[in-house]
Amino acid sequence: MAAICVFCASSSTLDQKWLDLAARAGAELAARGHSLVSGGGCVGMMGAVADGARSGGAHTLGVIPQSLVDLEVADLAADELIITSDMGTRKNLMIERSDAFLTLPGGLGTLDELFEVWTTATLDLHRKPIVLVDPDGFYDGLLTWLDQLAGTEFVRTAALARVTLAKSVPAALDLIEETLS
Repeated sequence: MAAICVFCASSSTLDQKWLDLAARAGAELAARGHSLVSGGGCVGMMGAVADGARSGGAHTLGVIPQSLVDLEVADLAADELIITSDMGTRKNLMIERSDAFLTLPGGLGTLDELFEVWTTATLDLHRKPIVLVDPDGFYDGLLTWLDQLAGTEFVRTAALARVTLAKSVPAALDLIEETLS
């Protein structure tokens, strides 16, 4: 059993297909016996993934800064909820408490978290698997741009190899489990 950190959107105005994807991700994570580490929010995909994980019996750990607790978006149903003083501390704690990272579609916050774990991995601060779930080509533009940066040597090709791409949550979890075994 691994503690898998899931990064995803926390917007409450998303299309239902994204919420369903997140709920399925949480349920699949639970069905495989893993625990969830999340950003500790109860809205959007973040809330859906936590609810999906709990519905399957997974332990859920949420890590959230006090400023978001004050906005009343904390996942109070989490098995463990850690409140931090700021976003930097939140991300560091999520990295520390996770064995692997799975990134679903999301916006700036999701990208910030993805790039944080990706950068720290390329600096060899951890060797934890990072898998990007890319349904329907959601991340095609980003990946094309990053490939172009590698051609200019702003990004090393080895750094790009630290993130694995999967088209579905089950495929992503298969990759994580293969890497951790």
